[in-house]
Amino acid sequence: MTGLLRYVDAVTFQVPDLDAGLAFYRDRLGHDLIWRNDAEGQAGLRTPDSATEVVLTTALSYEPNWKVRSAAEAAAVFVANGGRVVAGPDQIPIGQVVVVEDPFGNVLVLLDSTKGTYQTDADGNVTGVA
Repeated sequence: MTGLLRYVDAVTFQVPDLDAGLAFYRDRLGHDLIWRNDAEGQAGLRTPDSATEVVLTTALSYEPNWKVRSAAEAAAVFVANGGRVVAGPDQIPIGQVVVVEDPFGNVLVLLDSTKGTYQTDADGNVTGVA
């Protein structure tokens, strides 16, 4: 059997605004900017030894985001096995997201990339999804 949770796609960090967050995580801690989406209030930064992104956000709390093949299907597996849906499913620019809770009270964010990945310009600004 293959596991439902594929990998930690990102860990979100709430910041008061993206520029302040970037000043700390990019400029002081040295993480490279991968993408920035001002419309979503988010920016993704590279971690050097992993594909997991640090995602700065003005709206979400600190949390791990697990990549799954289908967020809705993964949420159904959680529910069928004693978990519950906390929020969603909701559409995001790259796919779908569902927040679930396991039987032990752990909250997980499940997301998929069924719409694609961010496309960016030379400065890392999101220009679309492909």
